[in-house]
Amino acid sequence: MQFYSTNNKELRVDLKEAVIRSLPADNGLYMPETITPLPASFWAKWREMSLPELGFHVAKQILGDSIPEDALRDIVNQAISFDAPVVKIADHTHVLELFHGPTLAFKDFGARFMARTMAYLNRDDDSMLTVLVATSGDTGGAVASAFHNVEGTRVIILYPKGGVSDLQEKQLTTLGGNITALEVEGSFDDCQAMVKANFLDRDLMEKYNLTSANSINISRLIPQTFYYFDAARQLEEGKEPVFVIPSGNFGNLTAGLLAQKLGLPVRHWVAATNINDTVPRYLADGNYEPLPSSPTISNAMDVGAPSNFARMKDLFCDDWEAMRENISGLAFDDEETRQTIREVKEYTGYTIDPHGAVGVLAAEAWHQASPDDECIILETAHPSKFLPTMEEELGKGSVEIPERLACLADLPKEAHKVTNDPKEILKFL
Repeated sequence: MQFYSTNNKELRVDLKEAVIRSLPADNGLYMPETITPLPASFWAKWREMSLPELGFHVAKQILGDSIPEDALRDIVNQAISFDAPVVKIADHTHVLELFHGPTLAFKDFGARFMARTMAYLNRDDDSMLTVLVATSGDTGGAVASAFHNVEGTRVIILYPKGGVSDLQEKQLTTLGGNITALEVEGSFDDCQAMVKANFLDRDLMEKYNLTSANSINISRLIPQTFYYFDAARQLEEGKEPVFVIPSGNFGNLTAGLLAQKLGLPVRHWVAATNINDTVPRYLADGNYEPLPSSPTISNAMDVGAPSNFARMKDLFCDDWEAMRENISGLAFDDEETRQTIREVKEYTGYTIDPHGAVGVLAAEAWHQASPDDECIILETAHPSKFLPTMEEELGKGSVEIPERLACLADLPKEAHKVTNDPKEILKFL
């Protein structure tokens, strides 16, 4: 399988170049040259497969012969060692719990698969692999966990000062070893721009063997397709889900679109954002106008210029009408989000985090016109990662903190304070 740049389909590279180098030189994003629907033999058995087995078949369909079957099966089996249950919270309303991995966030799917894929692709290379990543919340912790003490790698994580929750910050600043955290004076968009600027310097990339762990990296997206298949088969046979996706950098939605291209039947997509509503505005009027991001209680969605929008446009051949026929965009503010956290708990007994609450709002809006559709809302992180907000709305002690997160609370934070100048990263390379 070859991969092309969204800015130039004539530019083709193999999987190793696409994964290890992350970004094409023309500042596009890599996409597989072909996306062929899964064969009838897969659909005959997909409901009986384990999640890792299902993931193997999906990954193989995307990657072709880029990784031998035995190696790919090992990568998937090692990476996907936890479940993603669908929980019904009301009539026609379900939550896909993606927080059962080691760092309690959906990013564990992508980070663990990516780490093992990179290790395989870099197995014959003697040079140190440097993973450079920007985070608005959970990416940093998942990547830090996935790569911690992995031989031949080091990780530099950029995060916005005050832009992640306390426990999210502890997940990426307490590991030490081959993990370095940079606390940036600026927004997530600034962090993302700093990373991209360094990747566009090809000499720098080669000198330090730079790679990215953000969703700009195609190996992050591939495993995120797995749980769409897994969620859809947890519904009654014959029911096509409406997936409601709390969205920031739009990697999750892009992965879902890839799953649909592979043949997964999906009724509709709903992109749910907070006040950082660049994509909902585009879907409304066809004008793409990124704005500086604004801080909210659903911090992982505080993205003004989502990177994966380029892939979304590519998948729809830059056809605005086609995109808006398949995707609806809805935006909500913090006051609405807070009220929904309280109401979901009161009326269903379910504890939902601020990002999932934005998804609930979007599902409710969708159900006003289509009340019998089966909505599956992606719950992307465990509520305990947003403890101050959760306890403000539900009361002290209302959210149980899993031990693997609670044990971080008293560990000392180790982070380097930097400005938002891309050259700051050079000090740590």
